[in-house]
Amino acid sequence: MSAVLTPKKKEVKKQLEEEEEEEEEIEEEYHQMENEMIFFLSEAPEYQISAVAEWGENARGDVVVGADTYFLHILTGRRCESAWGCLVGWSEPDEHATEKWETLCRRIEDLPNLEEIICDEKRVGL
Repeated sequence: MSAVLTPKKKEVKKQLEEEEEEEEEIEEEYHQMENEMIFFLSEAPEYQISAVAEWGENARGDVVVGADTYFLHILTGRRCESAWGCLVGWSEPDEHATEKWETLCRRIEDLPNLEEIICDEKRVGL
């Protein structure tokens, strides 16, 4: 006995097939890409904050896994979600140095296209 597909069942079957095709596209083989870069204060290059971007690209160079960007804590190297997080847990004994770190963080925070910069650049003076 064969099953008869009603218009509703045909629609559901077609939708399931489309979802399977989408899943296959998502599961496409890709290469894990990474870029580590440095933001530094132009007038005082010794003040530096590192940032990392990780994403996935297929063989054609298309981005198939969106970029994950983050900063590295100045002392511990742990992941920080913002440049300001890189300053948590330590302080400079000199107020002048503290101002420079804060200036660097503020300039990073004000950058347009921050994610793109972290993905593409090696060093950026601010």
